[in-house]
Amino acid sequence: MAKPLLVANWKNYPSSLSEAQRLLRELAKKRELFKKVSLFIAPPSPYLESVSNKIKRFGSLACQDISSLAKGTYTGEVTSEMLKSFAVRLAIVGHSERRALGETSKDVASKIDVALKSGIAPLVCIGELERDKDGEHFEFLRQELKLMLSGISKNEVVKIALAYEPVWAVGKYAKEAINPQELSQTVIFLRKVLGDLFGRAAADKVPILYGGSVEPANAGELMNGSGIRGFLVGRSSLNAESLEAIARDIISL
Repeated sequence: MAKPLLVANWKNYPSSLSEAQRLLRELAKKRELFKKVSLFIAPPSPYLESVSNKIKRFGSLACQDISSLAKGTYTGEVTSEMLKSFAVRLAIVGHSERRALGETSKDVASKIDVALKSGIAPLVCIGELERDKDGEHFEFLRQELKLMLSGISKNEVVKIALAYEPVWAVGKYAKEAINPQELSQTVIFLRKVLGDLFGRAAADKVPILYGGSVEPANAGELMNGSGIRGFLVGRSSLNAESLEAIARDIISL
C-alpha cells in the first residue's frame, strides 16, 4: 500500500528565511520518521530554493499555487517552468484562501491542466462554505468537482490528489474540525462522484486528503476508518513537534 500523504502548507509563514531554516533543521532531526510518509512541504515562494536544498533527505517540495499561464511575460507570476527548476513535485491548487481572493473553478481547471502538462501533480482543494442539515452541500461539492476536472481524462485523473477542506473548518482548532463520521460520508460521496466521471477503477486511485483544523489532538481519529489517505496541514505544520506527532498518528494506523 502507498505511503500516507502529509502535505505541510506553510502559507505566508514563517516570517523570515532564518525561521524557515530553523524549522527545517528541527524537521530533519526526525527524517527517519518522515521517510515513512510521503511528506511534502509547500513554503512561501521566496523560500523555495532554501527548502528545496534541505528537504531532499526526508521529503519533497510542493508549491502553494501555480500560474495558469504557461509561457509569456507576466509580472508577478510564478510559472511551472520556474517551479520545476526547484524540483517542485506537487502543486496545491484551488485552496479556499485563493478562492476567497476571487479564484474560480474555471481558474482551478486551467491550473490543473498546466500542472499536469508540466509533470507536477496537482493537489486539488475542494470544500463547502457551510454544512447544512439537508445535505445541499453535497450538490455543491459535486458541481465544484465536475467544473474543476472537466478538462482532464481518465488517464490524467489518476495523477492528481484531492484535498477535502471544508471552508468552515479551515484555520480553526481540533474541536471545530469535521467529525470522523461526517468525514467518512463525504469521502464516500467524493469517490462516487469521481467514479461517475471517470470510472471506479480510476476513482479508487485518487488519494483523498483532509484539511481543516488538523492537529495532533484529532489526526488519528480523523484518519482511522474515514477513507482519507493523509492530510493537508496548515498551522500545525509550522511546529516541528506537532507535525511529528501527526506523522506518528497516521503511520500507526
